[in-house]
Amino acid sequence: MPTNQTTTSSLLAALAPDLRAALTRVGYDADTLLEAIGEDAHTALGRSEPVPVRRAARAAGELGVLIRLLLLGDPMPEDEVAAALRPLDIDRAVAAGLLARAGGEVRAALDLRPLDLGDGTRWILSDLDDSMRRRTLDADHVLGVGHASLSLLRATPTRPVGSVLDLGTGCGIQAVHAAAYGGTVTGTDVNRRALWLAEANAALNELNLELLEGSWFEPVAGRRFDQVVANPPFVVGPAHVEHTYRDSGLALDGASELVISGAPELLNPGGTAAMLASWVHIDGEDWRGRVSRWLPDHGVDAWIVQRDIADPALYVGTWLRDAGLDPRDPDAQARAERWLDAFDAARVEGIGFGFVYLRAIDGPTELLAEDLTHGFDDPLGAEATLYFERSAWLRAVAADTDIAWSSRFEVASATALERVYLPGAEGWEQRVARLHRGDGPRWQHEIDDTIAALLAGMRPDGLPLRELVELLSFGATGEAATPDFEAAALTVVLGLVRHGLIRPV
Repeated sequence: MPTNQTTTSSLLAALAPDLRAALTRVGYDADTLLEAIGEDAHTALGRSEPVPVRRAARAAGELGVLIRLLLLGDPMPEDEVAAALRPLDIDRAVAAGLLARAGGEVRAALDLRPLDLGDGTRWILSDLDDSMRRRTLDADHVLGVGHASLSLLRATPTRPVGSVLDLGTGCGIQAVHAAAYGGTVTGTDVNRRALWLAEANAALNELNLELLEGSWFEPVAGRRFDQVVANPPFVVGPAHVEHTYRDSGLALDGASELVISGAPELLNPGGTAAMLASWVHIDGEDWRGRVSRWLPDHGVDAWIVQRDIADPALYVGTWLRDAGLDPRDPDAQARAERWLDAFDAARVEGIGFGFVYLRAIDGPTELLAEDLTHGFDDPLGAEATLYFERSAWLRAVAADTDIAWSSRFEVASATALERVYLPGAEGWEQRVARLHRGDGPRWQHEIDDTIAALLAGMRPDGLPLRELVELLSFGATGEAATPDFEAAALTVVLGLVRHGLIRPV
C-alpha cells in the first residue's frame, strides 16, 4: 500500500495557505460565526434549517457570503465569492475541487466549517452532506463534523502522549484533534478520497500528519502507539458495503469485533484506545458477554460504556435517512426488508452503541461493561483517564488488601447524599439513601445508613479505613468488626472508588 507523509501534493492541499488567510481575514471561525448570526440562527443551523441562517448571514458582509456558500450550500455571485476568499484565486479553487461554477455563480463542492476543539479554531473539509440540501451520498462519501465524530472528540482522553493512531481517519477530524496532545499522529484509511481530504485538512490547519492508505491494521502492521482512536464503519447490518464511511462488509457487529479485538496489539505498554462501537443484543444473551469475547485473556483493562440501545426497525430507518434515502421510496423499502431479514435471522432484538476504552496492562484482562444511558457531563475522555488510574489502584488492592485498609479516603467534592422519603403507614418513611455524583458520568449508588456513617468519617487527615470500620462496628453492635462485616464494608468502598464517588488520599 502506498505511504504518504502529508505535503502539498494535491491541488486542494496546495490551496491551504491562501484559503487559511481568507478564512482568518473574514473571521470564519467558531466564535465569530456565532457572534455574527446569533444564537437563534446558530441553533437553527444545528437543526438543518437554512432559512434563519440565510437571513442572519445577509447582514454579515463577507463572512455572511462564506456562511451561505460553505455552510448552506447556496450558489453565490462569483464576484462576491472572489472578494470574500481573497487572496484565494477562484480558478484555482475550482480546479482543486473546492468550488464549482454554475453559470455566473459559484457553489461549494466541499463542506468547510470551523470547529473549536478546545485549542482554538480548526477548519474541517469534507464531502457535502444532506443537512441543508437533499442529496444521496456516494459510496466513497467522506463524513465531516457529524454527531458521531463530535461524540468521539469529546470522549477521547487528551493527556499528552508520544504517538497517536487514528484508525480509519476519514477526513482527518480525529487526527487534527490528536495533534493537540500527540507528539506524532498517524491516520489510516482504505478510502483514497478520505486521505485526499485529510491531507488538505492537515495543510489547512498547518499540521504534520502521517497518512497511510490501506485496510484496517495493514498500514501499521508491526507498529505500536501510545494512543489509538477509532470511529470505524460500525453500522450493524448485512455483510455488504454501500458507503465506506459506515459499512465494513462484515456481518452484523463484525467491524466492532475486529477493531476491539485488534486494538490491543497496537498499544504500547500503558497505552490507551478510545473507540466508538456497536454490538447486537441477541435474544437470550447478555451483551456484556458478547463484547467480552472480543478481548484477549491477558493484557487489557477495558471500560465499555453503552450509551444507547436501538430498536432494529428504528435503527434501519435512521441509517437509511443518514444515507440521504427516503424510507418511503421503493428502493429504500427493499433495502429495509433485507436489513431487517438479516436481523431476524440472527435473532437480533436491539443494537447497542457506545464507547470502548482499553488500557494495555501487564496482567489478566479486566472488563467493566456498564450502561450510561442517563445524562452525563462531557468530556467523558477525562473521566476515562481517571477511570484507568482508579482501576490500577484497585488492582493493587486486589493483590494486597492492606493497601486499602491502611488508606485514608475522602468523599469527592461533587458527591452528594440524597435521601428519598415516601408516604408510609406512619407518615414519611425513608425508602432509599443514594450517593449521587454530580459531575462526569453522574453515577449513583444506593447505600444504607451504616455506609453513610462510614463516609461521614472519611477525612484526608482522618483515620485509615480499618480504624473507621472498627469504630463503625462498635457503634452499631458494641463489638469488634467481624470478617463478614469488614468484607462487606470493603466491597462497598471499592465500588465507590471505581466510580469516583470517593477516593483514596
